[in-house]
Formats: sequence, structure tokens, C-alpha cells
Amino acid sequence: MSDARRLSAVLDRIDGRPYPAYRDLEGSWDLGDVELIVDRVQGDPFAAPSRVRVRTPTRVGPDLLADADKRLAAEDFLLRRFGEALPRGRRGSGRSGVLEVYDPGPEILERSALRLRRDGKAEVRFAAGLPARGRRILGRQARAMLLEDVLDAAATLLELDIEALSAHADSVARQRALRRALSEAGLVAFVADGSVLPRRSGVDPRPLPDAIEFRSPDSLRTTLSTPQGAVTGMGIPVGVTVIVGGGFHGKSTLLRAIQEGHLDHVPGDGREAVVARVDTVKVRAEDGRRVCAVDVSGFLGSLPGGQSTSPFTTDDASGSTSQAAAIVEAIEAGATTLLFDEDTSATNLLARDDRMRALIPRAGEPITPLVERIRELHDTWNTSSVIVIGGVGDFLAVADTVIAMRDFVASDVTDKAHEVGGPRPTAPRPLQPLGTRVIHRRGLEPGKIRARDVRAVRYGDTEIDLTAVEQVIDGPHAWTIGAALAFLHDNLADDRRTLRVLLDALDTILDDEGVEALSQRSWPDGLLVRPRRHEIAAALNRLRNLRVQ
Repeated sequence: MSDARRLSAVLDRIDGRPYPAYRDLEGSWDLGDVELIVDRVQGDPFAAPSRVRVRTPTRVGPDLLADADKRLAAEDFLLRRFGEALPRGRRGSGRSGVLEVYDPGPEILERSALRLRRDGKAEVRFAAGLPARGRRILGRQARAMLLEDVLDAAATLLELDIEALSAHADSVARQRALRRALSEAGLVAFVADGSVLPRRSGVDPRPLPDAIEFRSPDSLRTTLSTPQGAVTGMGIPVGVTVIVGGGFHGKSTLLRAIQEGHLDHVPGDGREAVVARVDTVKVRAEDGRRVCAVDVSGFLGSLPGGQSTSPFTTDDASGSTSQAAAIVEAIEAGATTLLFDEDTSATNLLARDDRMRALIPRAGEPITPLVERIRELHDTWNTSSVIVIGGVGDFLAVADTVIAMRDFVASDVTDKAHEVGGPRPTAPRPLQPLGTRVIHRRGLEPGKIRARDVRAVRYGDTEIDLTAVEQVIDGPHAWTIGAALAFLHDNLADDRRTLRVLLDALDTILDDEGVEALSQRSWPDGLLVRPRRHEIAAALNRLRNLRVQ
């Protein structure tokens, strides 16, 4: 008897029985071209859905499998096709009949939901709510779900549009080639001519219809070479870049595109030729966050009452102290480019105008504003900055490049900005070399990890607020960040290693073993999304029980 007939017979036999009888499905079933693997059966129809995999041959050629960039692109392409083919809806009580696979946004990055194996087969990991009425098994509905719906979705992996797959893979390969070309070209970011930057809304990441296509100012236009052909657009040089313009003219839209430029994007997104260095980090103010032993003395002198800022610890940081800490933490984790937006920054950390300096002399103000440090961030700490400014003109005097946005059209106004910028602000004392912190294992003790969205991850008994960590893309990404902290605790932290050493070691493991190394499950997990070191560090730094030396 074939496994398909045997599976059907099992479903007939357990039809109407109590829900735990579904455990008879656990194991592997050979369904011809498709192997169905039931790893875990849920306890009842109201619990988390069962974990299921399918393996099937694909038409992905050896040329794609052999190239790491194109292989990742092919996995993304297949995952999207499988997800589009899964039917929506329920069959019975609770989550009965629900079929769920990771639903990606426009970003392309390493995920565990679909993997291309060395034998050329694709393995998809997804969730299936096995059908029931009340807590009684609906065998016929389960047969339709597993032997029709799942097999129909798996068939999309066999019947590939090779031309569309190749275009998808070439697009990712080109984006990665552009990103690798930035350093040699002396750039921190690149925005190709013809890119569409505006999105439909804050919750709809699709490109805005009829939006103005981006065009580089002549003075900043550069051409980068890739194996897929040359690409021309605006290069943003290393150093300090200021983006100016009136409200609603596209300043923050440009910054947002750069903020997501470390990620690849699907063809048709409009930003698939907007790239930034992989260590680009957005920093902002965050009232009320915890700061643990961060040396912020470059921005904050001794505070009233004699409290030291080298290092500085607080359970309730102000806007200025939180943003100063975020700058230092990002650089400590390896950031090479920092992004700032005046709208989400602490005003008193950005600058102090002449009238405030006259009213409150420097001796009475412990804050050294960013405008006096931003050049030193590059010259001393080798960190470039891109900052959106609408009302603080002091930054014009310290900028290497000034880009004006008007009606979503960019122009280079550097020379004019320098004419009106006035004298360059300087700090009273030079910026010192960046210190290091040793992470204590005890402060990373994990418990159950939960994350519903990008705003927070529950890590044991504490909740890590990720609202200000803008480069977290979705709930599974946030959950994987929590899993990364648990991995640091269980495998790497030893009360001797610094944060950067821990992150380097973790990156090496993820490069060698894939994001599955972070799994907290006893079965292959389909909801892992590889996090960057920077989002991991940001979560770690927001742990309320973090301990460092």
C-alpha cells in the first residue's frame, strides 16, 4: 500500500476520535514527488498549530545552488510561491484547517521557512491546524488539507517559472554587488536613478503609485559596476551628509530607504537598487529606557550630584542620554554609518543655538551636542553620519555633503550650505577612544521567548522594548533576536568576552551553520529570520537585568 493510501486510511480510522489520536500522523509519508513530514501534532485544536514539512524536487539549477547570493534568492522566490498557493480559511473549531507559512514582506534575507538542500530538493516548514469539531477529529477535512491543499502548494515548487526565478536571483545578486562596491567607491549608500522611494503608507510597504522616480543630482551621480551591468545613481560619500528640505518634501523618505538599504528587496519594490553598507544603524531618542554602564562622557559631562557618565547607568534615561547611549552602543557593536532624523532625536543633544549658549554658559550645561561631535565620529571613531534636518541649521557648517529635497527631487546644495553655515562648532575637549564592555552571562539568563510584532520581545520575565529599534522588520525577526540572546547565554558568554567579541563569534556560527543554529525547538523551525549583530546588540542593551563590566 502506498503511503498516500496508508495516510488516507489512518485519517479514516481516526475520524471522530478525540483529538490526541492525530499523533498517529507523526513521521514521514512518501507521497510520490512530495515527502510529507509531520514533526509535531498540537494537543488540541485551540493550541498552536502542528508543525509540518514538505520536501520536493525543484527545477532550481546547479548554477543557482552553487552561488550563495542566488541560492538565498531562490529560497525566497520559492517561499513566496508556496505561500501564495496555500489556501486561506478554517475547517472547524479553533485554528482547524489553518495553513500558515512565513509571510515575507518586500525584504529578502536568510529565513528558515524554506531551504534548498544539497540534493536540489526544497524543504518547506510550515504550520497546519489539523481539523476538528469541538475536540473531535474531522478526518475527511484533514485528508483534503494534507493530500490536496498541501500537495497543490508543493506543486508550485515543481512547476517553476524559470525566467522569473532567474530575474529574482539576478536582482539579489546585483543588489549585493552594489553593496560590496560601496567601500571601494568611498560611499556609505547609493540610490539608483529610477528608484521609487515613497511607500503607500506606514503599514503598507508597497511602492506608492505614480510616485516621482528618484534622479541623482549631476554632482553626486556615480556609476557602480556589477556582473549584471553598470548602475547609475546618487552616491552618498563617507563623512557627514545632511539632508534638508521643507516638510513633506521627501527628506525622511530618502533616509528611510537608506535605513533599509542593508537589506535586499524584491523586484518591483522600487528600492531594489538602493543600498547601504551592512553596518548602517538608525539611532534615536528613547525616553525611559535602561542604559547599563555605557561610556557617554563624549556627550555628557558629570551630572548634577557628581554622577559619573564614564560609565553611565540609569533605569530611566532621558531623551538626550538615551540617544547618546544609542550612538555609543551602535559603534561598540560595529556600526560604520549612523542615521539620524531630527524628528526622532533629542533636540538638546543635536545642538545649542547662540541664545541658549548666552543664557546658559557651557560651564552650566553638561551636554556636548552632536553637532560638535559629528565630525569626530568620523575622524576618531571612523563612523559616517547621515542626518535629516529641518530646523537646526548648525549642521550645515559641519557637513561634507548637503542634499536638498523638494517635491521628492534631490539637489546638491553643499556649496550654498557652506556659505550660510557660519563657523564650524567645536567641542571643548577631544573625543576619546571608544571603550569596551564585558558582558556577564548571568544577566542574559533566558526563559520563554515570545514576540507578537516588532515592538517588543518577551524574554523570560522581562520585556525588551524594541519600539526605537527601527530596523527590526517583523514579529519572527524580533523572536529570533530573543533566541540569539539565549544562544549567547547558553554558548558564548563567559564573563570574559566583550560585546563585540561575542557578536563576532555569533556571526561566524550563523555564517557556518545558518540561522537554524538559534532554534529553540526540538523540530525544524520555520519562523527564524536571521538578525544582524546590531539588532541583537540593541536588544541586549535594553535588557533590564543586563550586567556588564
